[in-house]
Amino acid sequence: MAALRMVVLSGCGRTFLNAPKTVPVPRLNMSFASLPKGRKLAMTTLGVLTTGGAGLALLLHHSVSASDLELHPPNYPWSHNGLVSALDHSSIRRGYQVYKQVCSACHSMEYLAFRNLVGVSHTEEEAKALAEEIEVLDGPDETGEMFTRPGKLSDYFPKPYSSPEAARAANNGALPPDLSYIVSARHGGEDYIFSLLTGYCEPPAGVSIREGLYYNPYFPGQAIGMAPPIYNEVLEYEDGTLATMSQVAKDVCTFLRWAAEPEHDQRKLAYGFVYPYSPRLLPEET
Repeated sequence: MAALRMVVLSGCGRTFLNAPKTVPVPRLNMSFASLPKGRKLAMTTLGVLTTGGAGLALLLHHSVSASDLELHPPNYPWSHNGLVSALDHSSIRRGYQVYKQVCSACHSMEYLAFRNLVGVSHTEEEAKALAEEIEVLDGPDETGEMFTRPGKLSDYFPKPYSSPEAARAANNGALPPDLSYIVSARHGGEDYIFSLLTGYCEPPAGVSIREGLYYNPYFPGQAIGMAPPIYNEVLEYEDGTLATMSQVAKDVCTFLRWAAEPEHDQRKLAYGFVYPYSPRLLPEET
């Protein structure tokens, strides 16, 4: 039974007993279909705006970190990312040229040998010629002395510095990383490397960069010790391709993806996928 309320009227000494007012309770199980048309439209609009706002907030969170202004690299449409897509081996060859002429001055690739290029980006004769361009310390000989000789296919790419200490001394204390597996070792893979190479710019207002460092919003901390390594026509491609900054970055990223995952094409071929770029690696027709 509902409780009775005692109400005292001011100005008189009488007391009245009143029953509580009846408050209508909304139906919680009312279906969306039974709502009026205007309320349906309002609720739908509110849901779309809420979802869109949450999605935008999530996108901004992943794109820009407000704490350190670090940009997240976008997803680029790499031709080899498809389920049935192989690496562009012409791009791998150009990427090796970029590494040799630009990157190898500071960065090593100590896990890659000249023989690895054979059948991928170069013929055996071309790879031998590349190896013979370097001098390799070998020995000892029968007299116990060390000697130098021309490189062979079995030799690994030469290192730019004799030791990590020498590398740091030549780069203001920064140690250039080895590039053999750099694509797999960095979050974002080739998207990150491409964005880093093409992302150098002036620091925003209020941000100061120490002398000897360069501003790059894609690098953790934004202050990177590597000077901008590429620019338009930084080199001349052997095949005549125009060496724009984006083309150079794309080619070296493709080369580094192959270096980090040399089984990329063979793995897809093993599952019966198509090879669009490397017909010479397919089994010979009978």
